[in-house]
Amino acid sequence: MASTHNLQASRLFSVKDYVCVVTGGGSGIGLMAAQALAANGAKVYITSRRQEVLENAVKSHDPKGTGGQIIALSPYDVTKKTDLEKMFEELSKKEKYINLLVAAAGISSGKAEPDADKATEMKAKLWDNETFEDWANTYNTDVSSVYFTTVVLLPLLQAGTETHGHLSASVIVISSMSGIMRHAQGHFSYNAAKGGTVHLTKLMSAEFQQLSVRVNSIAPGYFPSEMTAKESDENQKSHVPDEKIQEKGHVPQGRAGHDEEMAQAVLFLTKNAYVNGEIIAVDGGVLNVVAGR
Repeated sequence: MASTHNLQASRLFSVKDYVCVVTGGGSGIGLMAAQALAANGAKVYITSRRQEVLENAVKSHDPKGTGGQIIALSPYDVTKKTDLEKMFEELSKKEKYINLLVAAAGISSGKAEPDADKATEMKAKLWDNETFEDWANTYNTDVSSVYFTTVVLLPLLQAGTETHGHLSASVIVISSMSGIMRHAQGHFSYNAAKGGTVHLTKLMSAEFQQLSVRVNSIAPGYFPSEMTAKESDENQKSHVPDEKIQEKGHVPQGRAGHDEEMAQAVLFLTKNAYVNGEIIAVDGGVLNVVAGR
């Protein structure tokens, strides 16, 4: 039985003394997650493929006065097992355990709109604008890399549960509302890959609970990132104008998601050890408008 005092938000969602790793942590949703964790006391290691992005993120978002830290690891390509092994080795030299992995590295794919009424035209639009290589690259980054990143860090995650309590260590997979809806959005390969990410989350949550490691996923809607805005500013932040979201016609909230809204989801899944195998859509209500599966 908890006292009322113990139900304060500052207690419920404190991650003081947590050690976290965020892939794709130099920008977009990965950086939002890193900031949220560091702001609430965690030591957060971020990695991505670009050294300058990591350095700029650390410099621009130092969580002074919070007790947390954002620390750049070496740059790694999460689609390469050799890089993932090196990442594990680097982390193992610095830490005895980690409490959280946020798998936020991901890419989109080329657009091929299925908007023709005649099959010959539909074939041309899709056949001529997509390749097996593009599909494989999207799948490798958005699905396979999530799996291998999680697997390589399992020993450190299990050690985190041993220090902080049963099923306290976890993985948060950043999937997408695109992996839940039936609308292709002009990129079959990305939506199919994110559907794979969603199901991978469920598979890993069931199989890795024997190690006392939870796995959940956040399925974001439109959040500012290099994927949605095509660029980042000098602070590694992106901006999506409200008008761009409103013209889509299927976002009840009428705007892109805010950093704070992603932070709330990250902290909830990090701290609630009674949640495992869940896909949390943070999408501004899109899936109430666009058909899900």
